[in-house]
Amino acid sequence: MTRTHQIAKYKTGVPLIAVAILLAITGLGVFSIGFDQGQIFSIVFGEKAYADMYLHEFTHDLRHAAGFPCH
Repeated sequence: MTRTHQIAKYKTGVPLIAVAILLAITGLGVFSIGFDQGQIFSIVFGEKAYADMYLHEFTHDLRHAAGFPCH
Protein backbone atom coordinates (compact mmCIF):
# COMPACT_ATOMS: atom_id res chain seq x y z
CA MET A 1 0.00 0.00 0.00
CA THR A 2 1.38 3.38 -0.98
CA ARG A 3 0.97 6.40 1.15
CA THR A 4 0.53 9.81 -0.37
CA HIS A 5 1.29 12.96 1.53
CA GLN A 6 -0.32 16.20 0.67
CA ILE A 7 1.81 19.25 1.26
CA ALA A 8 -0.01 22.52 1.84
CA LYS A 9 1.85 25.63 0.86
CA TYR A 10 0.63 28.80 2.53
CA LYS A 11 1.51 32.15 1.13
CA THR A 12 1.61 34.79 3.80
CA GLY A 13 2.10 38.51 3.51
CA VAL A 14 0.39 41.37 1.82
CA PRO A 15 0.23 41.43 -1.97
CA LEU A 16 2.33 44.15 -3.56
CA ILE A 17 -0.63 45.50 -5.55
CA ALA A 18 -2.55 46.05 -2.30
CA VAL A 19 0.34 48.06 -0.88
CA ALA A 20 0.56 50.15 -4.06
CA ILE A 21 -3.18 50.89 -4.02
CA LEU A 22 -3.06 51.84 -0.35
CA LEU A 23 -0.11 54.17 -0.94
CA ALA A 24 -1.92 55.83 -3.84
CA ILE A 25 -5.05 56.39 -1.74
CA THR A 26 -2.95 57.75 1.12
CA GLY A 27 -1.07 60.09 -1.20
CA LEU A 28 -4.29 61.40 -2.72
CA GLY A 29 -5.74 61.87 0.77
CA VAL A 30 -2.73 63.80 2.05
CA PHE A 31 -2.74 65.98 -1.06
CA SER A 32 -6.45 66.70 -0.91
CA ILE A 33 -6.43 67.47 2.82
CA GLY A 34 -3.15 69.33 3.03
CA PHE A 35 -2.32 70.96 -0.26
CA ASP A 36 -5.34 71.24 -2.55
CA GLN A 37 -6.22 74.83 -3.45
CA GLY A 38 -8.73 74.00 -6.16
CA GLN A 39 -6.62 71.70 -8.34
CA ILE A 40 -8.79 68.59 -8.01
CA PHE A 41 -12.11 70.25 -8.85
CA SER A 42 -10.54 72.40 -11.57
CA ILE A 43 -10.73 69.33 -13.80
CA VAL A 44 -14.52 69.60 -13.68
CA PHE A 45 -15.27 73.25 -12.87
CA GLY A 46 -12.32 74.95 -14.59
CA GLU A 47 -10.90 78.25 -13.31
CA LYS A 48 -13.90 78.80 -11.01
CA ALA A 49 -12.63 76.01 -8.72
CA TYR A 50 -9.52 78.02 -7.86
CA ALA A 51 -11.65 80.89 -6.61
CA ASP A 52 -14.20 78.74 -4.73
CA MET A 53 -11.80 76.10 -3.32
CA TYR A 54 -14.57 73.64 -2.46
CA LEU A 55 -12.36 70.92 -1.02
CA HIS A 56 -10.25 73.43 0.91
CA GLU A 57 -13.32 74.88 2.61
CA PHE A 58 -14.75 71.43 3.29
CA THR A 59 -11.57 70.21 5.00
CA HIS A 60 -10.50 73.54 6.51
CA ASP A 61 -10.70 72.55 10.19
CA LEU A 62 -9.11 69.17 9.49
CA ARG A 63 -6.16 70.95 7.89
CA HIS A 64 -5.52 72.95 11.04
CA ALA A 65 -5.98 69.90 13.26
CA ALA A 66 -3.42 68.00 11.16
CA GLY A 67 -0.96 70.88 11.33
CA PHE A 68 -1.17 72.11 7.73
CA PRO A 69 -1.11 75.90 7.48
CA CYS A 70 -3.50 77.22 4.87
CA HIS A 71 -3.76 80.98 5.46
